[in-house]
Amino acid sequence: MRRRSFLRVAAATVPTLRWHDLLAQAASAQAPTSPPTELHVVGAGEDRFGPPLSLGFSTLAFKVGTKESAGNLFLIEHRNLIPGGPPLHLHLSQEEWFYVVVGEVAFQVGEQRIHLHAGESVLAPRRIPHTFSAMGATPGRMLIAFCPAGKMEQYFLDAPKPNPGVSDAEFFRRYEMEVVGPSPFWKS
Repeated sequence: MRRRSFLRVAAATVPTLRWHDLLAQAASAQAPTSPPTELHVVGAGEDRFGPPLSLGFSTLAFKVGTKESAGNLFLIEHRNLIPGGPPLHLHLSQEEWFYVVVGEVAFQVGEQRIHLHAGESVLAPRRIPHTFSAMGATPGRMLIAFCPAGKMEQYFLDAPKPNPGVSDAEFFRRYEMEVVGPSPFWKS
């Protein structure tokens, strides 16, 4: 008897809750915003918005900006990549994908260390510590994509030059990143 009473009350209550409205609102809140439909081409060696930035260990060119992808993607190119790189860090909300175009680049992703060559890539999942450094005698080049874009575009615009070190942990936090420690590739 109790089960039938519960089912009757639940069945009478469901229409008043307007579940279909709630589900529609939830779906629209999660649906990605449409990116602009304007086509843009970024030439070889060019930055989408102006002169390339220097980080000390590379020259950085924006290829796809945050607004152009409705916040879903931010894509940069590191050119003239020399040994150095960022401290060991993690992103709270972004996956970071690395694609080596030229040269050899060493990565640490989590506990694994790997060396990638031209044509190879690796994904650093969100909340997993990672870093990289060019290896070898000639400068490297790679593409890096952040999904979703989050605050990464603004991070690179605001980053002190040369690249902020481990002592700038508060600076990293402003952009939803955490510094874990120094890069294992930094030479003492």
